[in-house]
Amino acid sequence: MGRLAEIGLQLGRAAREQGSYLAQTARLMVGVPDYGNYVAHMRATHPDQTPMNYEEFFRNRQEARYGRGRGGCC
Repeated sequence: MGRLAEIGLQLGRAAREQGSYLAQTARLMVGVPDYGNYVAHMRATHPDQTPMNYEEFFRNRQEARYGRGRGGCC
């Protein structure tokens, strides 16, 4: 593989990685936590527990952010 092709591959990888970070940042800004990070955390620090599936995780995070059945602002 030529040097120019290698540089192109490196730039492509860097662009995909940056896009991934930007997408994760956007999701966190609007309150959508990263399920992949949650699963990785559970496997690393709580291997004896089964992680929630995506639907359970999403519901759990929404309830933690907005509360259960809490309506309005007051």
